[in-house]
Amino acid sequence: MIDPKNVHSTLESAQLADGYPMVMDLEKSKGVYIHDSRTGQDYLDLFTSFASWPIGYSHPMMSEPDFVHELTLAAQNNIANSDIYTTQMADFVQAFSTRATPSNYNYHFWVAGGALAVENALKVAFDWKAHKLGVGQANDGNDLVVLHFKGAFHGRSGYTMSLTNTDPKKVALFPKFGWPRVSTPAVEFDNDGRICNDIEALEQQALADIDAAFECYAGRIACIIIEPMQGEGGDNHFRTEFLAALRRIADEREALLIFDEVQTGFFGSGKPWLWEHHGVEPDVVAFGKKTQVCGLYANSRVDDVPENVFHTSSRINSTWGGNLVDMVRCRRFIEIIEKEQLAANVAARGAEFLGGLRDLARERGHITNARGVGSLVAFTLDSAATRDKMLCDLYAQKVLALASGERAIRFRLPLIISADEVAEALGRVSDCMPAGVRA
Repeated sequence: MIDPKNVHSTLESAQLADGYPMVMDLEKSKGVYIHDSRTGQDYLDLFTSFASWPIGYSHPMMSEPDFVHELTLAAQNNIANSDIYTTQMADFVQAFSTRATPSNYNYHFWVAGGALAVENALKVAFDWKAHKLGVGQANDGNDLVVLHFKGAFHGRSGYTMSLTNTDPKKVALFPKFGWPRVSTPAVEFDNDGRICNDIEALEQQALADIDAAFECYAGRIACIIIEPMQGEGGDNHFRTEFLAALRRIADEREALLIFDEVQTGFFGSGKPWLWEHHGVEPDVVAFGKKTQVCGLYANSRVDDVPENVFHTSSRINSTWGGNLVDMVRCRRFIEIIEKEQLAANVAARGAEFLGGLRDLARERGHITNARGVGSLVAFTLDSAATRDKMLCDLYAQKVLALASGERAIRFRLPLIISADEVAEALGRVSDCMPAGVRA
């Protein structure tokens, strides 16, 4: 096996290798800590692989012999799940559709990759809208468009590049569709958790932008897509009232409402899906990351078109139909989350972490707009340079975190994090605050 000290040079000989300087030891990493096999040091993981690894490392239920046997069997056989079915897949589908998906969403589609989950959600909407208009009226679908928001990140595949608009280098020079993009009415919070910006004015502007788009693209908007909390775009939160307005507009204007929960979904907010905190039901939800296998679920509104994509063979499809290993792992995650009550745990620990950050903001200044729900927590600094330096300082303090938007730092807590580990995280954050050492 390659020496840990040679991992980066080996990778760099064949690819871009600009990730963390550590080399993760998969055997010695435990709980919320990643062990660096180069230095022997442990890092507090508040990154969780872009919110995709919820249960920490070396979880005992992942090593139970029966589960290891099932996972190994799946790994030894890469099945085209869209056409060849197994008991392992059926066990997963039953668990996901009855214990993760809300009860009134009967349609599912599985695929490998969050961007492809979003891509196929858009296809659901394009097909639905084209049939609603009349197939001959949609120019073979070429006249259809997607209404989306500034600061959105929906992936880097074909359709999704026309929606993503965070870091320009991620989509620049790649051909894109000029689909309607509207302003984002993000909530800002004071140190007591109260809304402190003129959110009603921002929402009115966004709704005016939406009305203008529906007039400009009359009859052509297939869907409205939004992350119920924008992640890469700045950890931007929305009021329930705004999401309810989108629901009303989608109904009145005959568009599907799609929530992209690739980053926010699957118990990370303390509920199975972040949208459930608002009580505003979408028509389609795209999911990924923590779910391991990616995909979408949809409600009966698609049945306005009897021959929709869920009733027409191969209308949406892929070779692998997801990945059987990911399905087996996802089912085990559901079992762990339920047995250990991890949704309730991360709701409580996230509130503690957020409260601690707001205390630091009051006592020390320098950070503003501390915000979050469950595992999804962030704050804002005064400049991109200050933010970037603090991320470097956090790494020096053995904490992994992420940039968000222009000036924010985001944390993606493991669902298993304890109160003591939250306190440790707050201490390390305090040590890295621009004011200097901890007061």
